[in-house]
Amino acid sequence: MIKSIKTTRFKRKTRFYTYRLVLFSFFFASFSLQLFSQDSIPNAKDSTEEKELNFQQFFFKSLSERSIGNFQKAIENLESCHQILTNNVAVFFEFSKNYLLLQNTQLAKEYIDRALLQEPANIWMLKHLVEIHIQQGRFSEAISIQQKVVAFNIEERENLVSLYFQNKNYNKTISLIQDIEQNNTLSAKLKKLKAHLEKRKEAPGIEVIKKEPVSLKEQFKNEKSYAVLKQILILSESNWEVLLQYADEGIALFPAQPFIYLMKGKTLNAQEKHEKALLTLQNGVDFVIDDQMEANFYNEMATAYKGLGRLKEAKTYLEKLEKIKNKE
Repeated sequence: MIKSIKTTRFKRKTRFYTYRLVLFSFFFASFSLQLFSQDSIPNAKDSTEEKELNFQQFFFKSLSERSIGNFQKAIENLESCHQILTNNVAVFFEFSKNYLLLQNTQLAKEYIDRALLQEPANIWMLKHLVEIHIQQGRFSEAISIQQKVVAFNIEERENLVSLYFQNKNYNKTISLIQDIEQNNTLSAKLKKLKAHLEKRKEAPGIEVIKKEPVSLKEQFKNEKSYAVLKQILILSESNWEVLLQYADEGIALFPAQPFIYLMKGKTLNAQEKHEKALLTLQNGVDFVIDDQMEANFYNEMATAYKGLGRLKEAKTYLEKLEKIKNKE
């Protein structure tokens, strides 16, 4: 009987300690999980903050490099930004600015297009796209975008006037000037342009004298037209000083027109400035789209390499020239 009671008591005590052990284990596990959760949240937060800090450092370094003309360095910092945070509008915009400053209009347009997919109504990015189209000599496209800019800000109409004029849309130019004049005082620039157009209208024979070099230069001064520039370059082929002057201005205005690079490279070769000629031709050949122009580039590049004593490279480009001729 006594033994039975002791056995019962022992079982109760064992069951009691077992319950206590289970409860303790449960609370310990809950407490540990809570501590682990609390520790992991700051770690994740710290990691995010570190990424944001690194992004900001690279981004502001990029702005700093661009401000002092180190555009390639600026791009390298932007690439670090892109690795940290992809598809960032500000990064795409800065990529585009730097590539445009490096006269790589193709990549400049590619990046601004990516940015505008996210913010299609961003007026600053739209204005930047207008500048890219101007650099490419694509005035119709520039006008189309500038019209969107004007829809957001009516004060931007003066730039639209300039684009109409550069694209030879003279009726639209004068019409928009008159529209601006009805509501505002014309700027000195628009007054001058209006006077020029009115004078041009009164002189119907002005187109007849376009072949005169002096008239072409005056026309280019007023219009900054690629078609006029091309005529000046052709007519100035024997006047190296004039040709190089207009070629340099033309490259700044129309960086995607290969003919300008070709004429400049050809002139530099004739002056036996072969290293400068080669650099000019290398910058322009990427914009070539037809075989005949490409053949002309290869011929001048071969001449430049030969003048530099680099006969192996000269031979390579002469072989490329022959391939194009055989294709014809």
